[in-house]
Amino acid sequence: MATRILVDHRAGGAQAASAPPAAAPSAEVPAGLPDHIARIVPSTAATPLRHPEKANRPDNPIKRKPDWIRVKAPNHPTYHETRNLMRDNKLVTVCEEAACPNIGECWSQRHATMMIMGGICTRACSFCNITTGMPHALDADEPRRVADAVAKLGLRHVVITSVDRDDLRDGGAEHFARTIAAIRQDAPGTTIEILTPDFLRKEGALEVVVAARPDVFNHNLETVPRLYPSIRPGARYYHSLRLLDQVKRLDPGIFTKSGVMVGLGESRSEVLQVMDDMRSAEIDFLTIGQYLQPTVKHAAVDRFVEPTEFEDYARMARAKGFLLVSATPLTRSSYHADRDFAELRAAREAALGRRAPSAA
Repeated sequence: MATRILVDHRAGGAQAASAPPAAAPSAEVPAGLPDHIARIVPSTAATPLRHPEKANRPDNPIKRKPDWIRVKAPNHPTYHETRNLMRDNKLVTVCEEAACPNIGECWSQRHATMMIMGGICTRACSFCNITTGMPHALDADEPRRVADAVAKLGLRHVVITSVDRDDLRDGGAEHFARTIAAIRQDAPGTTIEILTPDFLRKEGALEVVVAARPDVFNHNLETVPRLYPSIRPGARYYHSLRLLDQVKRLDPGIFTKSGVMVGLGESRSEVLQVMDDMRSAEIDFLTIGQYLQPTVKHAAVDRFVEPTEFEDYARMARAKGFLLVSATPLTRSSYHADRDFAELRAAREAALGRRAPSAA
């Protein structure tokens, strides 16, 4: 039976009905956490709010989706096999936590984006459906379990992401490095893509992750600078851009990737400026997708961007020099990531004037 997501729109929260109850969080609040987290008192309720910081916000009615972004409910047998493997290994996936519309397609092909360091985020982005609150302690065995699942799925390419962990001294950088090392050991033929937080005010964290040598380093800018205060208030646009630039400076061999959502009220010229900023940081791969509103307490969809506009963005991005561009209404950071990595590597080889090696 598929996990049911119970959404309390009035309270601004959602909880996975089939998920095992988590251990009660400590009442001690680490210094340096964002104010919206420091103010959250650990709840003893049976069904704590998924987004307590949004509970008192006015409702934003959810607009009816156009035909071009509707998806079928998952029913493929392999979908359930993938889901069961995640459960057996006690793993969290961003596919479920972020309510990704592509979960049926991806899991039916044994593609899942694993989310490490728990399912509770210390940020309160107004677009995101991941639970906000005080996270639990890191699970030292998690890297091994992730690697075991990657090996059992027989993945050619895996995407590892995480929640923001502002409560940790290094923002979780060492945990990322350990997870990469575990996958290299158990599934040496698998290429690894990471989608990281911004490691804001975590000196030395980025260097730890880059030293683990992932094949792709992804960090999403998410939206245009003007909308950061309302959409991504805990982050800083130019810090995120600089993070990706530093990856290239530390290890030019690592592919870099970033993405933005559209339909939040940005203008075309602002999106094109973000593309230019990304290229100034030598970002290789750009993704652009339609923002979809998770609940009435989240940021409202300003409009549904038509497929022809996505095609135009893709054309402009390619002209600006990105090695690879994915721009469709349903594009998400890890959508078709295995196929895209093969294309990305071939594009680099072509750009360097060498013949790409033939596929095995």
